[in-house]
Amino acid sequence: MVSRDWMEKDFYKVLGVPKDAPTADIKKAYRQLARDLHPDHNPGNTGAEDRFKEVSEAYTVLADDKKRREYDEMRSLLGAGAFRRDARMGGGATPFDLNDLLNQARGGGGFGGTSPGGDAGGFGDIFGNLFGQGRRRSGPAKGRDVEAAVVLEFADAVKGTTLPLTLRAPGVCDTCHGDGARPGTTPETCQTCHGLGMVTTNQGAFSFSEPCKDCQGVGTIVRDKCPECKGSGGVTKTRTLTVRIPAGVDNGQKIRLAGRGEPGERGGPTGDLYVLITVRPHEYFERKGDNLVLRVPVTFPEAALGTDVRVPTLDGPVTVRVPAGTPSGRTLRVRGRGVPLRDGSPGGDLLVTVEIEVPAELSPEARETLEKFATQVPPAGRHRLEDRITDETG
Repeated sequence: MVSRDWMEKDFYKVLGVPKDAPTADIKKAYRQLARDLHPDHNPGNTGAEDRFKEVSEAYTVLADDKKRREYDEMRSLLGAGAFRRDARMGGGATPFDLNDLLNQARGGGGFGGTSPGGDAGGFGDIFGNLFGQGRRRSGPAKGRDVEAAVVLEFADAVKGTTLPLTLRAPGVCDTCHGDGARPGTTPETCQTCHGLGMVTTNQGAFSFSEPCKDCQGVGTIVRDKCPECKGSGGVTKTRTLTVRIPAGVDNGQKIRLAGRGEPGERGGPTGDLYVLITVRPHEYFERKGDNLVLRVPVTFPEAALGTDVRVPTLDGPVTVRVPAGTPSGRTLRVRGRGVPLRDGSPGGDLLVTVEIEVPAELSPEARETLEKFATQVPPAGRHRLEDRITDETG
């Protein structure tokens, strides 16, 4: 399912393509922007680095047909601000589940249809969730999710690594341990909602539930506030986390670390941390899915007679046999030397593409030998093609 923060981002604008752009145009736009904005080409330019991360995230969504379809549907349903409650209704906007909304719009009965269980679905269910008849928030709110970005070397992304990640963001107050009350005191149960965090009012045949205005939906009231956090339960602090990056992560991928985001209000559950991965290109290797691609130059005699060549891998060099008569562009496979699986076991392969290297200059002796060799080999396919064209055209 798509990430909730995608609703606020126009990925088409980020890549500079129209909303109906074909995938080929999206890929072309991404490659051009990635080359221009890559950190290696803009050392010390934080603006270019931020744009590079935005472009990578946009490409991750729009290049995937499923993610792009879900993104377009979500923007269509919610991009204009529909279904958001006015903050004056007490406690701000009521949270709801985007997964539920999109599922109802696409299959679980649709708008105005019937759910798989036989109950009426559609707008009634959607507005029920929005205005208190569905899921209700009770108790302290969950903390916000946090997003951070890291730039990995190619080998670290393929094999996995552990690295420190320094964040400056709200954290749990060390004085009150997150409940917002002065040490030695405790929050009191709200007498208006009796600790439920929600109040219900009846208007004729309808009943409406909304967050309690006295406790702001938390269920408790702090009378004697903590002097450090002023009753919020959190303070801005710098913290360093040790983050384990699993093997095989790719450029533009997000890793979710549950419970590593901002602390909840007055002891509420902690949000999550999302780490956006940017991978530096390698000097020799390219990645295609779970396979690694390596281009190896050989001489014409080596390709014609066959030879053994030592090629690098991310785990050390290996010897690859180039069979006699190998043409330029042929790909040889080294199994198990590509991108490993997340548990560290072998996954993809190393694909070695042979490229015949033609010398720019020849010594007199080498030229004489090559000219003699040319008289002893059968004509190339090009000559046969020229003869056939001549015969057909007269």
